[in-house]
Amino acid sequence: MKDFISIADLSPQQVWQLLNRAKELKDEWHQGGNRPVLKGQVLGMIFQKPSLRTRVSFDVAMLHLGGHALYLSPDEIGLGKRESIADVARVLSRYVDGIMARVFDHDHVVQLAQYSRVPVINGLSNYSHPCQGMADMLTIWEKKGDLRGLKLAYIGDGNNVAVSLLFAAGKLGMNFVIGNPPGYDLPQAALDVGRQLAQESGSQVITTHDAEEAVSGADVVYTDTWTSMGQEAEAARRAAVFPPFQVNSRLLAHARPDAVVMHCLPAHRGQEITDEVADGPQSALFDQAENRLHAQKGILATLMAA
Repeated sequence: MKDFISIADLSPQQVWQLLNRAKELKDEWHQGGNRPVLKGQVLGMIFQKPSLRTRVSFDVAMLHLGGHALYLSPDEIGLGKRESIADVARVLSRYVDGIMARVFDHDHVVQLAQYSRVPVINGLSNYSHPCQGMADMLTIWEKKGDLRGLKLAYIGDGNNVAVSLLFAAGKLGMNFVIGNPPGYDLPQAALDVGRQLAQESGSQVITTHDAEEAVSGADVVYTDTWTSMGQEAEAARRAAVFPPFQVNSRLLAHARPDAVVMHCLPAHRGQEITDEVADGPQSALFDQAENRLHAQKGILATLMAA
């Protein structure tokens, strides 16, 4: 495992390797702190998109593991504009021990990995959000004790988060169902990959345009913002078609009584999720936010520790 670009790139054994490492580091942290397995190492963090959770969790993860994180703003690099992506990768990888990139275009992080001599981590792209997916799998594992055979219902836009959940579910034997308005489906290429992964693990992938059908009997109910960063011009149009896919107490009643509710945050309360559900007893929103820190420690330690 040189890089962490997409969960689809990993074997099921590698996904579990990362989850187990994350759990070990989380337990160690709660028992008094992590050993400095990344002492003296530097993570260069390229940000084209701002983020509370990605910035702080990677920064703190490196600190806890004995290393340092270097924030690089969009204006400082101008990825693919001021300088070619290949040259950025070649130069930056001579200064730092690892690169995390949060980008608009997935091809940018792929190119970084192609030309970098150090590990590259996809902190988010328009195609996938694998760090979020790993934090979510860690959270579900902690809440449910097992993953195989669970039903994960994703309600909303077929976006990058949905893609990573689709891939993770397929790798780990979870059944994945997406309920979304017509026209806001998962990308067909990602859906094809997800179905192949599900076939290999003996799980299922189901798509529907009926939110209640998607949630029926679900062990996990997951939602995300209706309008992602960069889609602001579509906000009004999306707001007109997504209300039937709001995760509220009425919709949640169709899931299993012990279903866990998840959201990758930031949440637009009153739109994709209600306060009653987000702050209710079934909510795991802030557990999964914390697990961004621990899942990313597992990734960093696996890729960068000697």
